[in-house]
Amino acid sequence: MIAVSNVSLRFGDRKLFEDVNIKFTPGNCYGLIGANGAGKSTFIKILSGEIEAQEGNVIMNPNERLAILKQNHFEYEEYTVLETVIMGHKRLYEVMNEKNAIYMKEDFSDEDGMRAAELEGEFADLNGWEAESEAAILLQGLGIPDSMHQKKMSELTGSEKVKVLLSQALFGKPDVLLLDEPTNHLDIKAIQWLEDFLINFENTVIVVSHDRHFLNKVCTHIADLDFSKIQVYVGNYDFWYESSQLALKLASDQNSKKEEKIKELQAFIARFSANASKSKQATSRKKMLDKIELDDIKPSSRKYPYVNFSMKREIGNDVLQVQDLSYTFEGEKLFSKMNFTLNKEDKIILLGGELAKSALLRVLAEEEEPQEGSIRWGVTTSRAYFPLDNAKYFEGSETSLVDWLRQYSPDDESETFLRGFLGRMLFSGEEVKKKPSVLSGGEKVRCMLSKMMLSESNVLLLDEPTNHLDLESIQALNNGLIAFKGAMIFTSHDHQFIQTIANRVIEIREDGSILDKQLTYDEFLEWKEAQKIS
Repeated sequence: MIAVSNVSLRFGDRKLFEDVNIKFTPGNCYGLIGANGAGKSTFIKILSGEIEAQEGNVIMNPNERLAILKQNHFEYEEYTVLETVIMGHKRLYEVMNEKNAIYMKEDFSDEDGMRAAELEGEFADLNGWEAESEAAILLQGLGIPDSMHQKKMSELTGSEKVKVLLSQALFGKPDVLLLDEPTNHLDIKAIQWLEDFLINFENTVIVVSHDRHFLNKVCTHIADLDFSKIQVYVGNYDFWYESSQLALKLASDQNSKKEEKIKELQAFIARFSANASKSKQATSRKKMLDKIELDDIKPSSRKYPYVNFSMKREIGNDVLQVQDLSYTFEGEKLFSKMNFTLNKEDKIILLGGELAKSALLRVLAEEEEPQEGSIRWGVTTSRAYFPLDNAKYFEGSETSLVDWLRQYSPDDESETFLRGFLGRMLFSGEEVKKKPSVLSGGEKVRCMLSKMMLSESNVLLLDEPTNHLDLESIQALNNGLIAFKGAMIFTSHDHQFIQTIANRVIEIREDGSILDKQLTYDEFLEWKEAQKIS
């Protein structure tokens, strides 16, 4: 158990938290959410003791152990992989080192023998004899094979180091586990393993993540950081999001159809309550959901961009023909003799190597000429492209955002129209006068989406469009792409984003061939799993 009592923190005139009081209880997984800059990572650091609150206290049983996912990927360069994981349990690691140092002595005294006996007892109590096997199981689950366990951390790639540091946090069954963006740099298999681990974890978990599917799978509660307070809700992210949106509609519609809104919200709560049987706390969670009152669910202060891809022209039946397309990069064949047809109803998710996916999208967007083979776009098509790297669109640009967007407006729209358009993407007031070159990563993505929406294209090509976006913008983009009536080819690592949009999967295999299935993402994953079994 970990709790905070009257915790407050300010940076200058900015108030992050004020009189926050929460008790995080064992057996629950809390998803800590909030707008970018709200202070989620800072709150995690307060819980871990890395930052001290200006007011209030963090309360935890002195006999309990807290573990946190480390963000410094170069902290353990001189240690082996297995040793780095075991270092996650500080006391166990100290006992191991002291015990080994005594046994290495040439002049072993009676006093040394007594101390060694004490340490052996503590070592057994801390489950030390199982430490190496437990660390190995964690590493294997996250995709680090036995052959790498004795390597130095300095020999690992960035993504491999992330997996080792995650294993370190999970090691030794900590009483409180703090995870800040644990799915970053993890592949699908590792994320699924982590989901299963946390679902079955018996102690307290507090996690920050932009991955909605992950939050929905593992969270029993949502801790919403808003209005400088943290309000805890029963249920997963989808329950929090949909109920908060209904509450917002109810709050903004006090006089008209209020009763209908109340019934809608009550029905929604009842529906989620019925589905709670899928969680590990099935009975208790259902009881908590049943007890939720309308006043318990408050509208969020967050602002969501308005993402709407309209089409200037309906798309015809002849969309895209790809024939014998091949691409080689630095001597490596990324794909070979690729053939497929894009139909007007298709929303295709591309899977496979990062280089191959991005190269294909660049060729389809006609940013590059085909090296071998051909592509042919139908005469009714118009394309909008979202690149993986958008730097060239903003480098050296000293104009205002309004002028930046105007250059992509096909109809030379007025400043009032462009300001309104930017306003829907959360650039309001003086923000439209910002220089494009100084924008943050998330702001640049919203500008690129504005550029695409202005084009009114009927085919969208998107390469990792959720990168740098907060949960609110991801949700808005997700909704906008679900509603889009044209054809689409996209890449993403966001499970829920893919599952709710794609109706077809094209996987570029390691040998350069493709696997093409008219399935949703979850259906495709199930099909692939069935192929392994058979």
